[in-house]
Amino acid sequence: MVFRLKPNHMETKKIKGLIVPVFTPMDEKGEVDYGVIGSYAAFLKEKKVTGVFVCGSSGEGMLLTNDERKKITEHWARHTGDNFKLIAHISATSYKDAGELARHAAECGVYAIASMGPVFCQPSKMEDLVGFCSQIASAVPSLPYYYYHIPVRSNVNFPMIGFLKMGEERIPNLTGIKYTHSNMMDMLQCIQYKSGKFDILHGPDEMFLSGLAIGVKGAVGTTFNFISSTFNKMIGHFEQGRMEEAAQLQHFVTQVINVISRHGGGIVAGKAIMELCGLPCGPCRSPLPSISKESMVIMEEELKSINFFEHV
Repeated sequence: MVFRLKPNHMETKKIKGLIVPVFTPMDEKGEVDYGVIGSYAAFLKEKKVTGVFVCGSSGEGMLLTNDERKKITEHWARHTGDNFKLIAHISATSYKDAGELARHAAECGVYAIASMGPVFCQPSKMEDLVGFCSQIASAVPSLPYYYYHIPVRSNVNFPMIGFLKMGEERIPNLTGIKYTHSNMMDMLQCIQYKSGKFDILHGPDEMFLSGLAIGVKGAVGTTFNFISSTFNKMIGHFEQGRMEEAAQLQHFVTQVINVISRHGGGIVAGKAIMELCGLPCGPCRSPLPSISKESMVIMEEELKSINFFEHV
């Protein structure tokens, strides 16, 4: 395989639009099904999204081996480029493992890398978190680095405005934050810091409209996999000042998330919904369960009751 090493990215423009955190396709034996990735990429390109975020939470990244994560990045890299960006999630409990994944991602020509705080022996001080991230980001100093703020997964929860202030001194390639948390005050401070120096990517789908209201331009959300058109319409309504219509779409998103929550959550139900949308992504990897046949039938009926498939 021929890898592509991109030049220095330090003047990369901020991401605008929807980045899809893709699921990891698996076969019935629970092995990664790399053959689905080409169809998956074509499926998303038709939806007018900005790019993909691979091996993240939705992609069961922390349940995969490093070799699997590398191969997934390689396969997605074949279908991405300037008009369809690839961000590689390279978190690991060991910063050395994360650095190895980061260097491999750079060789694949990814647009950027992202990592969360360590999920084992979580840092008790901000300076320790910044130091940990600095060691990861320094593995690829010419590539944009995003900190992935998702306390519900990592159990690492510091004010991100403080992370930016300390991080800009110690992480030269710190580009922004993938902000998947409900603290809108902190998010706003991050967006406004130094006249918008950093790229703050919005995370919670159920709060997307709130993110737009405080200045978000780019976002990463699991439901973009199937209802990206709803979010693109919401952006259009917001930009035109049609707030009532935008709020109606946000309410629909909330209804979808309620269904997902009742049937196992974003990964379990999300993978099942992909099958209903015509792109099977297979089962989940242990310890995650896979959706039961009974739950699948009920979920499909619940989605039909809110006219979900008219939005896909």
